[in-house]
Amino acid sequence: MDTDTATTTDLQLLLRHPKSTDGYQVNQLIERCKPLDTNSTYCNLLQCLHFADTCIMAEDQADGALLGFISAYRKPAEPNTLFVWQVAIDKRARGQGLARTLLNALLESDACEGVTHLETTITADNAGSWALFESLNRSQSTGKGERRVLFDQQRHFSGASNSEILYRIALG
Repeated sequence: MDTDTATTTDLQLLLRHPKSTDGYQVNQLIERCKPLDTNSTYCNLLQCLHFADTCIMAEDQADGALLGFISAYRKPAEPNTLFVWQVAIDKRARGQGLARTLLNALLESDACEGVTHLETTITADNAGSWALFESLNRSQSTGKGERRVLFDQQRHFSGASNSEILYRIALG
């Protein structure tokens, strides 16, 4: 997929894989999407360069604004598993199905050929992420998604962040 277009309720969007020059704009989007953890601009630049094929973004065709971004990668030890790192949707595009549109486009891209599982981590209180990935599980899986704590609030974050629950979906 080089580029694709999609329409949500009020927006005409250009869907594409990022380029290294998109890293700063991605960083700014993530910063606007509290409570997402922000990464350094350098990290986002590397995502847009080294992991561009497994990341996807949505731009408003009217003004070029970045409205959505998903960062993901194929796990090195399990290349049939796509790990979704972050889903960031700008406030003006929320509630219009953009996250699901991006996720579907990413899974249908050449870079995800052969992917049989999707994993992500979600905190227990992130209702939006749970709704997105449970919806994906219902539509694309034959089984129930598996859940387990991957990063514990105390052991991994010294109490500073909530536990991250690994959600694994078998794609079918």
